[in-house]
Amino acid sequence: MNLLGIITYAGIFVFAVTGALKARTNRMDVFGAVVLAFVTAYGGGTLRDLLIGIRPVNWVNDNIALALVLSATLITFLFKQNFRQFRRTIFFTDAVGLGLFTAAGIEKCLLNGINEEYAVIMGVISATFGGLIADIFCNAVPNLLKRGELYATACAIGGLIYVLLKHTSLDYNTNLYICVLVIVGIRIYSKRKRLTLPEI
Repeated sequence: MNLLGIITYAGIFVFAVTGALKARTNRMDVFGAVVLAFVTAYGGGTLRDLLIGIRPVNWVNDNIALALVLSATLITFLFKQNFRQFRRTIFFTDAVGLGLFTAAGIEKCLLNGINEEYAVIMGVISATFGGLIADIFCNAVPNLLKRGELYATACAIGGLIYVLLKHTSLDYNTNLYICVLVIVGIRIYSKRKRLTLPEI
């Protein structure tokens, strides 16, 4: 397994935890938590694969996918009484997950012949649409569409930088780290400074 594969699985686990926590917020049972964990972790990547014609989609026949979702749900259940202590950690790991998924989505699109502009769009979809689908399942307005700190915008900026740096002499791993750091930095800064996009 290469570096991209490892960090992609790390991002999947982080987003699965996020989905399980969302199920707790909406007072769902364990089955509902597993469903939301899986949708949050794999929804964006599944939509990306369907849009660019990859068959089978990324999680089919991947036993690690199911193991990560189940373990994330279990860990969320075990830390039921101590969730508030981990809220800040979850924010940071979620930001890292956004960066990893954005870069992974872009890379997969480029490998399948998608041009750079649409690869960035697909990278944003990979990183953010799992959470959007999970919110729809919860019958709530998706966080992606609410006015708040920069989210998809951070992914778009980081993804654009990632694509531009591919035309330089930087090696693949360094480019990946820069993409993740940019997205995490924008997420943290926008959260602390309460930066938002202008209202329509």
